[in-house]
Amino acid sequence: MHIAIDARIINSSTGRYIERLLHYLQKIDKTNKYTVLVTKKDEKFWKPTNKNFKTKVADFAQYSFAEQIGFKKLLDDLKPDLVHFCMPQQPVMYRGKRVTTFHDMTLVKVVMPDKNPVVYRVKQFVGNFVFRRVARTSSHIIVPTQFTKDELVAFTGTPADKITITYEAADKTDGSLKKYDHPFKQFIMYVGQQADYKNIKRLGDAHQQLLAKYPDLGLILVGRKDKTATMNEKYFNDNNYKNILFTDFIPDSQRDWLYKNTDAYIFPSLMEGFGLPGLEAMTYGAPVVSSSATCLPEVYGKAANYFDPSDVDDIARAIDEVLSNKTRRNELIKLGYEQIKKYSWERMAKQTHAIYMEYGS
Repeated sequence: MHIAIDARIINSSTGRYIERLLHYLQKIDKTNKYTVLVTKKDEKFWKPTNKNFKTKVADFAQYSFAEQIGFKKLLDDLKPDLVHFCMPQQPVMYRGKRVTTFHDMTLVKVVMPDKNPVVYRVKQFVGNFVFRRVARTSSHIIVPTQFTKDELVAFTGTPADKITITYEAADKTDGSLKKYDHPFKQFIMYVGQQADYKNIKRLGDAHQQLLAKYPDLGLILVGRKDKTATMNEKYFNDNNYKNILFTDFIPDSQRDWLYKNTDAYIFPSLMEGFGLPGLEAMTYGAPVVSSSATCLPEVYGKAANYFDPSDVDDIARAIDEVLSNKTRRNELIKLGYEQIKKYSWERMAKQTHAIYMEYGS
């Protein structure tokens, strides 16, 4: 069988899912032929180690005419037995067998103030159509949580038995840690993008409340300093907030050092499809303080101290409980180590491979 995998987002935050999937597929399947489709800029980002895997450039922007026309032609010429689209963005008129992963419903449910409002509304309108059509035309659908499955069923009317949950996982990278220099005696942290639904402004508000009790407490925000991060930084500066540090891009070795040395990892998001950074933090022994919204209690279970993400006072309360109570902190660390054992990238890849075998033949 010839399987094509759309990996155009492999070099992104969601790309960890694709990279781990490919890593374990190469161990699982030595027989079937795989073509991994990447953008030109990522042609050297991922290299196969199994001779039945190869890469091919598919340099088509998401939600573009080129994606609808050029990408469809590429796939028609390639003639795979099955395509795994690792995101809903795909040529909607492609008629071959396909499996699609829906990571979340963010595109159709949130507003992005950093985007051109007219362009983004058009994108949402197109996204609504694409999500529904892709859900209908895909041979099978993969989602990362029960929450996302329920949302997709409600939004598209897709039969529940057409959707398989393949939980993601967290694992340490190469084990090397490199100190990240910062000016704080103690700190809490967040890792990831900073779009409005990530709720970073309220996290900053809560942090400023905590400074009355913990005057040396820093808040370190890890991630590229893009337009959304710059907007948050302006908000903090305009309000004269103190002890908040934006790292911009840093290597994984420094990010992981921060995970290992933080007083708490905070995940304030209003909406998630899985919430991988919280699990990553648990692997390094960081106590997790999390929003109670959407899928996060499903993924973190008892291994997080939860708060209402719309309530700044409650965010501060949940963080304070971990900072001030060593027993609770140690309990969360222990529960975190147990929680991450429930997840496995290899199991996710085996589940996905089984879907390929069922729907591609």
